[in-house]
Amino acid sequence: MPQPQSWAILGGGLLGMTVALRLAQQGQRVTLYESSKELGGLASAWQLGDITWDRHYHVTLLSDSSNRSLLRELGLEQELNWVETKTGFYTGGRMVSMSNSLEFLKFPPINLIDKARLALTILHASRIEDWKALERIPVEEWLRKWSGANTTDKIWLPLLRAKLGANYTKASAAFIWATIARMYAARRSGLKKEMFGYVPGGYARILARMQDVLQRAGVTIRLNSRVISIRKADHGVTVRFADGSSIAPDQAIFTGPATTAADLCPELTPEETRLLRGIEYQGIICASLLLKRPLTPYYVTNITDPGLPFTAVIEMTALVDPKQFGGKRLIYLPKYVPVNDPMFEATDAEIQQTFFNALKKMHPALTGDDLLTFKVSRVRQVFVIPTLNYSQNLPPVSTSIPGFHILNSAHIVNGTLNVNDTVQLAERYIPRLLSQVPSRTPTVYETVGKL
Repeated sequence: MPQPQSWAILGGGLLGMTVALRLAQQGQRVTLYESSKELGGLASAWQLGDITWDRHYHVTLLSDSSNRSLLRELGLEQELNWVETKTGFYTGGRMVSMSNSLEFLKFPPINLIDKARLALTILHASRIEDWKALERIPVEEWLRKWSGANTTDKIWLPLLRAKLGANYTKASAAFIWATIARMYAARRSGLKKEMFGYVPGGYARILARMQDVLQRAGVTIRLNSRVISIRKADHGVTVRFADGSSIAPDQAIFTGPATTAADLCPELTPEETRLLRGIEYQGIICASLLLKRPLTPYYVTNITDPGLPFTAVIEMTALVDPKQFGGKRLIYLPKYVPVNDPMFEATDAEIQQTFFNALKKMHPALTGDDLLTFKVSRVRQVFVIPTLNYSQNLPPVSTSIPGFHILNSAHIVNGTLNVNDTVQLAERYIPRLLSQVPSRTPTVYETVGKL
């Protein structure tokens, strides 16, 4: 009788974990390999003083159906706390709220005509179904057409630079469409309110539950397993690790960055390698601060003024009950940068001085005594820049090497990098992969060994 295949999932972030779970639930033999000492990837948690919380900021939207379905499966969806949040802008050297329709009408940087065009842009984007047509249009060109020069210069471009830096000039209009579509869907689900959710305990709790569910489903987990090469084998592929060990599974799925896949697998075709190396990534420097007191009532403060070293202020305790942090206030200061940005080489102390001085400029009452903890996360390859005609240049998931597949965030072609899109990616591709892979027939040796 045909037997299940052996699968090696290379990468233990949320994508790899979800892929592993779904394969195991389909009766496959699955081992999940992660290079670090813990699972979770970008969703992992860390220690901030005596607090354990997410290394990067995450929220769940009402419209995040894939993520909510997974949380339901983990027995955690009913524990989601839903909070109506507020949005601020730091513009013209001062803090301005834009959390409802009246505040939008009063918003000082743009006039009423510009605001009407901005609203029309958002409404128009929310109704677009053919997102592929937007891939042919530079994002700035599309925004100037719909929102006008003033709104584009004062609102859209600062927000694009905040997320993409100078790389925004390479991005297509599909990027802003995806961002608008997700947030618009969330407001529609929340009766026009900006409702965000979180699980008490954060992703440390979600990942612990996920790991338990994986193991109960029969998934073997191997941590501290850094891949150094992936090559063809007589049956399947051979994967070698930094500790000198190797495996030869029937199927292997690599979930890390596309450029890393090209480095690890020299036997891919020149065209596959070209497509993989053509994927451009954006990195992040993200500081986590614990403060004695709150800064604002806003979950996110968008920054339109030039010159500040971070690109937004995320006040997590405007969403999460401060009791989760012993009354302390958790702030994230993200800066999205190119993969070769010099800030990656800066020390934590240098980043702290630069970031905290800028934060005090925004909030003059803030003092050094208010700062309890400052910690920096650096990730060079966080999300892919959605360049022109992106979906047409996307590397295929199943490669020319039998049994080797590359599935990663680069395959999120019509969305933004978030937990919901990541889970959705796994759910979409697992049936396709299983349909392409026949069940393995046992060898004579295996058959005789069971007699």
